[in-house]
Amino acid sequence: MKANFRNGIPRMKKRVLSGVQPSGHLHIGNYLGALKSWVKVQHGYESNFCIVDLHAITVYQDPAELRAKIEEVAALFLASGIDPDISSIFVQSSVAEHAELAWMLTCVTPVGWLQRMTQFKAKSEAQETIGDGLLQYPVLMAADILLYQAAIVPVGEDQSQHLELTRDIAQRFNSLYGDTFTVPATHLPSSGARVMGLDDPETKMSKSAPGAGHAVGLLDPPEVARKKIMRATTDSQPAVNFESLGAGVANLIEIARAFEEWTEERARAEFDGRRYGELKKRVADVVIAHLEPLQRRYREIVGEPGYLTGVLRDGAERVRPVAASTVQLAKARMGLYV
Repeated sequence: MKANFRNGIPRMKKRVLSGVQPSGHLHIGNYLGALKSWVKVQHGYESNFCIVDLHAITVYQDPAELRAKIEEVAALFLASGIDPDISSIFVQSSVAEHAELAWMLTCVTPVGWLQRMTQFKAKSEAQETIGDGLLQYPVLMAADILLYQAAIVPVGEDQSQHLELTRDIAQRFNSLYGDTFTVPATHLPSSGARVMGLDDPETKMSKSAPGAGHAVGLLDPPEVARKKIMRATTDSQPAVNFESLGAGVANLIEIARAFEEWTEERARAEFDGRRYGELKKRVADVVIAHLEPLQRRYREIVGEPGYLTGVLRDGAERVRPVAASTVQLAKARMGLYV
């Protein structure tokens, strides 16, 4: 393998940016809700995919584990089909301009805007003490986006409030200091399927959920993935009835649909009337069939010395000139010494 980045991405392509925290274990919800879509998006946009390690340290992370997770996430990006020849894959902290711009944006962001953020309220209520990083998390996210003048940010519905705040911050900065930042679009391309927890189909599948049966990890062995799916929550009906699907049954069907890209009619033909044991077995077969080549590719990537390091280094070098240019412009607009 060779970690090259091909020059020549047409300038008329809009720039897209998205990222994932290197905490917890990436699961099928991350793949179906983000990575699978990114693989398609990369061919139509100038694509930047970031491992947002600065976001991860808003809560304590074991240093050695964090380092290992950064590399694991990068390898899963590649194994999922993100092509380093047409996309930049990089680590947030490798590009110092993320933190530099975040401070400048912090200085123009009213505290009240941050205190109203739903995720801050939920997380702060669950902890006895909180670090300032948790409050400032959305400003750093805004810096990630605005740093690259990204027009498109493919995020899920759970991040829509953060994107709206990014727009507000960009507009406030532009109003105070002159036209500086691209205001990202509010109407985003579909970010993929919304996958719910296997143990709690009313809650979105999460990397941080404690239950062992909550999510199928992208690196789960086939027997582990099958066991989790076979134990998934359904309901008291004996078989699939598309006229009255319970949340758990609907979630299992959605997982299979998203992997196979089936229409609703195809899914009805496949599952209507199936007993739940048969449904789970079929869904498990679908999931395992898709995870096996991904896992095989992952093992190849991590098994080649220096390849992953080269991809991340090349990705950071590719995006750094854009980041530096934006920071220089923002500093000049604010009157900082450049």
